[in-house]
Amino acid sequence: MNAVLIAVVVMLVLSLLRVHVVLALLIGSIVGGVTAGLSLQETMQVFSEGLGGGASIALSYAILGAFAVAISQTSLPDAMVKFVIKLVGKNSDSTRKNLSKALIFFFLLMIACFSQNIIPIHIAFIPILIPPIIKILNQLEIDRRAIASILTFGLIAPYMLLPYGFGYVFQGIVVENIVQNGLDVTMSQVTPAMVIPVAGMFLGLLVAVFISYRKSRTYEQKEIITETESNEEEKSVEAYIWSIIASLIAIFVTLVVQTISESMVLAGLAGIIVLYLTRALKWSGSDKVLTDGMKMMAFISFVMISAAGFSEVIRATGHVELLVEQVLNIVGESQATTALLMLIVGLVLTLGIGSAFSTVPILATIFVPLGMAVGFSPMAIITLIGTAGALGDAGAPASDSTLGPTAGLNADGQHNHIWDTCVPTFLHYNIPLIIFGWIAAMMF
Repeated sequence: MNAVLIAVVVMLVLSLLRVHVVLALLIGSIVGGVTAGLSLQETMQVFSEGLGGGASIALSYAILGAFAVAISQTSLPDAMVKFVIKLVGKNSDSTRKNLSKALIFFFLLMIACFSQNIIPIHIAFIPILIPPIIKILNQLEIDRRAIASILTFGLIAPYMLLPYGFGYVFQGIVVENIVQNGLDVTMSQVTPAMVIPVAGMFLGLLVAVFISYRKSRTYEQKEIITETESNEEEKSVEAYIWSIIASLIAIFVTLVVQTISESMVLAGLAGIIVLYLTRALKWSGSDKVLTDGMKMMAFISFVMISAAGFSEVIRATGHVELLVEQVLNIVGESQATTALLMLIVGLVLTLGIGSAFSTVPILATIFVPLGMAVGFSPMAIITLIGTAGALGDAGAPASDSTLGPTAGLNADGQHNHIWDTCVPTFLHYNIPLIIFGWIAAMMF
């Protein structure tokens, strides 16, 4: 039996049974290594040596998390909330309900997209922005499934497409792992490869907003259950404005440093230093702020590190080549069938793990040799790995891209995580991603 297949199945089954993903990766590695003939000690040694491969990415995520929470403590998020409420309030009192809905949809989409690249705060903006406007959403009878679809699109599509912020991290993971598995590619190839799959996601977004969840939905006006409290009223006008300016400066410096150094760790560190120097982030209490940010990303960071160890064991078994031969014996050298199979495998894997970032190292280990064997171009392989990784982020119960929207929309207890976030995002994004990802692979 193929050790790679057994390891992946064990890891996936354990993940779906809600065994912690890190434990599932470790157990899957042990089973795969022993099945391939490695001793338990050899398997653990290989796993441990592979952990270092995910350390730099994990550190990037931790620093970005710290920067995200630091930005959330400034006046910038509060100003964004007030702007949206003020703008919508002008229209929600009139009969122009559709205009109010359009404004809410536009601003939530814009902010969600910015949270991945331009203002890399990831999901930190959701508990700050969403609970204060829930009463407005209820008054306008907006179906929260549409809002969940908008937020999830904004949390996924930008990092797939644009090489900034979390997009730089994701695209870096894709390129690094493809290169490690024997195919020479560059960062400049990732964005063109992702255009068509992202276009499919955008089509799914339009269907969700304008067709599936267009009709009004009634919610009760309940008290908001949230721990988020703003202390912006305590600031003077001058301090409030300066905090916003300092935040924008920090964001600009982060983008510049990332572009020059090509290091997300240095970029995030530079942004934090600017917040310190401008006093937008106070020394008192800053330890807790930065620690909370790192905690926010700790789960993904540990999964990334464990996934790197898992991938190293998979390579060490020597069964990757055997798996490629076995797949080719089943599907032949049909690129169309192979591409579809690869995307389905990616969907299942990422649904189990819950993170595109953490799944890419595992996907690349299998997909690169398989893609090369059937004659896929480097661009097609990038497309398949990038798309397959992103598939599970939309719809996975343990994904930040679904947990984040639910955390905000369920502030009054009227939004179900599975049926109101996971199922809508799965239907409207995973199906188009498979179709458009397959089309892109065939075109390249």
